[in-house]
Amino acid sequence: MRLATTALALIATAVPALAEEVNLYSYRQPELLAPLTEAFTAETGIDVNVAYLEQGMVERLQAEGDRSPADLVFTVDISRLAAVVNAGVTQSVTSEVLNTNVPEQYRDPEGHWFGLTTRARIVYASKDRVDTSEVTTYEDLADPKWKGRICTRSGTHPYNVALVSAMLHHHGEEETKAWLEAVKANLGRKPQGNDRAQVRAIWAGECDIALGNTYYMGQMLNDPEQKEWADSVNVLFPVFEGGGTHVNISGVAMTKSAPNRENALKMMEFLTQPEAQEIYAHANFEYPIAPGTEADELVTSWGSFEADDVNLMTLAGLRADALRVIEEVDFDG
Repeated sequence: MRLATTALALIATAVPALAEEVNLYSYRQPELLAPLTEAFTAETGIDVNVAYLEQGMVERLQAEGDRSPADLVFTVDISRLAAVVNAGVTQSVTSEVLNTNVPEQYRDPEGHWFGLTTRARIVYASKDRVDTSEVTTYEDLADPKWKGRICTRSGTHPYNVALVSAMLHHHGEEETKAWLEAVKANLGRKPQGNDRAQVRAIWAGECDIALGNTYYMGQMLNDPEQKEWADSVNVLFPVFEGGGTHVNISGVAMTKSAPNRENALKMMEFLTQPEAQEIYAHANFEYPIAPGTEADELVTSWGSFEADDVNLMTLAGLRADALRVIEEVDFDG
């Protein structure tokens, strides 16, 4: 497992130091967190030590147990947040600041995790071959007119599993299974690659529409090698029939062992304040969660949307069923 830290020697120890500090385990890359950690230290004088984990966060926390130096965990995707909570390695946090700044659907009902930013699961559509009015709902993707025209990454990737979980929430298993079978019939190629690869496929003429997350557009538009791909598509914000646009989150949770609990709570509250929210969202081309905050100008240029109001922990509870349905239709086959 590769680690990149600002204080690796400290993070590796099991005995908390007496300095004013807070220790993070993160699935988010250090450079994405650096603007936040630097701002927090400047405001509070509390040092922040970050251990970047490519995988195995839950297993590491379980192995360390009460000796873990980690105070907070940062991750993306509701399924990963739920996995940390379900493993019993987090603790409930009660904070008026957090409850005020984080809308109810973006925090755990029991206070074990709090969302920091959101990203929408949207449709990339060819500017040349697709009218922007042709896709208004996720259900539209099952229309036979898209036969051979849809691209997507693996159906079992967490981003797509979360979307299918939301479909289950809105329509139940029978309709969701029929929808998945119809979407599979419309695929122009076997599911493969990441979200950026789908945009490249549209640019190359391999398909006309694809599922993807909003923040990848920001990343591609700022990458000279990928800007041409991004310029070839429009961003469309479909909704569920009877619901809104599907969103997922980045979030933070306090570990059960947290040796620097007071400092950890200070950082959690800091992260939901407007200044920190906008720093984080702008760095990642995501949407800030706190009321009164705004996304980056580039992100807002893609248009507005109404987010689905289901609590994301509800979707996490449907993950196993979503995976089962995806495998039953052999979506990736």
